[in-house]
This record gives sequence, structure tokens and C-alpha cells, in this order.
Amino acid sequence: MSRLFRLMVSAMDNSKLLQNIQDSFIGRDTVYPLAGGGSSPRRYLDSAATTLMMQPAFRVAQDFLAHYASTHSELHYAARGAGHAYEWAHERVLEFVGAPGDEYCAYFTGCGATAGFNRIAAEFAAKRPERNVVIVSEMEHHSNDLPHRKHSAEVVHIPLMGEAPAYGGLDIDVVGEIVEKYGQRINYLALTGASNVTGSLTPIHQLARLAHSVGAYLVIDASQMIAHAPVVMKDPAQGDADIDVLVFSGHKIYAPGSPGVVIAKRELLAEMAPAEVGGGMVDDVYLDKFIPSVILPDREEAGTPNIVGAITLGAALEVLMRIGMDNIRLKEIKLIDLVWEKLSAIEGVNLYGPAPSVVPRTGTIAFNIQGFDHGLTAAALNDYYNIEVRNGCFCAHPYVREILKPELWALDIDPDAPNSEAEVERKRGMTRASFGIYTTEADVLALVEAVADLVARKDEILAIYEPEGSNGYRHREFEPDNAALFNPVTSLERALGNFP
Repeated sequence: MSRLFRLMVSAMDNSKLLQNIQDSFIGRDTVYPLAGGGSSPRRYLDSAATTLMMQPAFRVAQDFLAHYASTHSELHYAARGAGHAYEWAHERVLEFVGAPGDEYCAYFTGCGATAGFNRIAAEFAAKRPERNVVIVSEMEHHSNDLPHRKHSAEVVHIPLMGEAPAYGGLDIDVVGEIVEKYGQRINYLALTGASNVTGSLTPIHQLARLAHSVGAYLVIDASQMIAHAPVVMKDPAQGDADIDVLVFSGHKIYAPGSPGVVIAKRELLAEMAPAEVGGGMVDDVYLDKFIPSVILPDREEAGTPNIVGAITLGAALEVLMRIGMDNIRLKEIKLIDLVWEKLSAIEGVNLYGPAPSVVPRTGTIAFNIQGFDHGLTAAALNDYYNIEVRNGCFCAHPYVREILKPELWALDIDPDAPNSEAEVERKRGMTRASFGIYTTEADVLALVEAVADLVARKDEILAIYEPEGSNGYRHREFEPDNAALFNPVTSLERALGNFP
């Protein structure tokens, strides 16, 4: 069989697997009532906040529970299996991000990516106090901004390309000027792989070269990039452009309930003192001292690990590798281009961030309907069309407000006023639709049709909703039956009904 034929067969197999996996996600077809009457399956367009559970990964976790035990023992079957499965999950992470195991180590953390950033920020500040500058961008999520502010003497925010409302994306020349200006004072650059507001992708290997040119490290927040585009931490073809540290959250890549992940060069982790102490990270303990393990990742994972979550994540990553992230990226690009073209054509809709023809993007589309607060748009999309989106500032307040400045000034609103009243906060935000591999062309066309319908029904919608708090809106007449929504008490009672 020729190599070309094998590649063609593989591509066909991958395409079929992608289709099958796309249809397998738990909760993708959950039915909710509609304000206009009747009910329909939901269209989940909130993947930038958290993704749905991949059915095969969930099945692996279920199967593991029949053998559940803690790790760190080889002397009974279940513990041995748990340890090997947990190690397998670490290996899947390294393979997924192209990080050779002899040079990199992956470890799991609590609180998603946030715990990883706090750990790295604290340790890097202590490691090189003479390098007291950290470079971030204006589009960072709070989790990749606030930890560096806490631990470093100076945090410099890189301005982005373009002007509002198309403000976004990193200009490599601007980054280079900032790196040259601060030079040897820079400890590290901590930058997102993709914006959680606009989806703008960053050229991570070019950033690595700039960081390394002054002896700085590069830390990448891959939380919004990891499920949408291929990631390679060490690519021999890129030369001195390897990524020093990469952080992401498992719940952003089809494994809800899984931990956060840090992948870092072993030489960096070996120089750090353990962040947390307890069981599992020591070689021995005496009354007057303890001896931390030198084995990675053990020394970074004190306590009983989230074994089930890690295995679920490992299974999800394995499935994605079999599909091929290039294939997933190509599928998403078609949806991005389609929804951008369609929404741009609707008069009365504001789109934010650079167009996908200017800066490559993930499937994250931020917009507003003129005359609607962001919360009203999100509420009406949910109530009338069962389209689930998010609204607000998405834990990226400075970036969102920078994009909105012209609109807010026109309303005589100060974009940066602290502790604003609820009426002001209802203006200082956006609506965001975001995609996963389960998102279909029908989903994005339904969004476009719904937005166009809301624009046409503007006066009716404004009259039938009332504001609630600083971020929400409530329909004046429609209130879904609580029985239609998830209730843990009801679910538990139903489960207990099987045990008379």
C-alpha cells in the first residue's frame, strides 16, 4: 500500500471518527421549554466557558470506577491499575502538546489553570528576583494576569493591533520593541494562545524566540487554544522556539471535572521547591525533617490526586489525537468564516475583534445587538431559541472595556469607572458565542437567524424583559417549570428510588 493511499484512508477514517464523536457528547440534545411555546433541544454555544463531556472519555472513567483505588501502590490489582492509568494520563498530555517526556513534565493541579499560574508566578519571582518585569497582553484572562501582578514588581501589558471595535491580536513588532526595552529585566512573558473574548490566536513560537533572545521564559495560557488548534511545545523545525511552560484546563477540552494541567521543562521544575507538601511528594518523613521526592511529577502532586478526572482528560486527548487537531481546526475555520460573514451582514449587529481574514481566530465570536444590553441578548437567545451563550466581560475586563470604549463614550459612560451602578454594568459587556467540535453548521446558522429575528423584534423584546441585577434580564411573563431544569435533590431521589 502506497504512503499516499494510506494517508487518504487515514483522512477518511479521521473524518468518520470526527462525525461520530461530534454526535456523542453528553447533553448536546437536552430539551428545554421555549418562551414562545413548546420546547426544543438546546444549541450549546458556550464552549469557551466550559465544554460538554465527550462520551467515550466518560465511558473510560466509568469503566475505571469498577477498579477504583488510590495510586502509589503496586501490591493490589486495583491500586496497580490506578497508578498505571494515572501515569497514562500524564503521557497523553505530553504527547498531545508535543512535549518530549525526557525534557518536559506534566502535572495536574486544582482550580483549573488558575492554580498553575499562581504556582508558576510565585516560583519564577522567587527564582530570579533581579528580573522583576513580567510581560502580559491586554487581552489576558484574569487567571493569566492577576497572579503575575501579585508576585512580580512590575507587569507590563502589551497593547494590541487595530482600533475598537476590531482591537485585538498581537503585533510581533510591538512585542519585540517591548522585549528590547526591558531586556534582561524580563523574567518571563505570560501570554494567551487565544483570546477568550475574540478568539484571536497568537504566534507562540515567534513569541518564544523573542523571550529567549533576552534570557526570559515563555509561559503560554493554552486554555482557549488547546481544543481548537494544534499545539507543539517543542518543534525541532522551529529552532530556539520551544515553549517553557504551558497551562490549560481540562474542562475546556471535553473533560468536565478534570484538573488543570501544567507542562513545564523538567530543568525548571527541578529548581523549584514543592508548592504543597503532604502525602505522595516525599521520600521520607522524620519528626524533625522531611525529604521531598526528586521524582517528577510526584513532587508537584501532593495528596490524593483527582485520578478519575485525569483519566477522563487523558481519554479525551487520545480521541482528539486520533481525529487529528488539523482536521478539527479545518472544520472550525469553515464555521468561523460562515458566522462572521452572516452576522456582519445584519444591520444593527456589532462584531468585536479583528476579522478572521486579518488575525486567525478560534470559534469565539463576541457581539452586541445595537439597542440591547448584552444580558438581554443572552436571555432572549436562551428563552426564545434555546441557544446558550455567555454575556459580560468574561474575566477579561480591561480588554472588553477597551474594545467598547467608543460605544460607551457615545453613551456618556466612563469605561473604566470603578464600582459602577448596575445600569452602567449592563452596558459594559458583550454577548459571546463559542464553538466546540460538536458545533455544527446548523447551530451557527440558527444563531444567525435568531440574532436577525431579535433585531427585527427589537421593540417587542425590549418591552417584555426587565433588568435583573447588573448582568441579567428576566422575561416578564415566561418562567420555565423548575421540573425542566436540573435539580440535584430530584436527581438523588430518583436514584434512591432504585434502592427501596
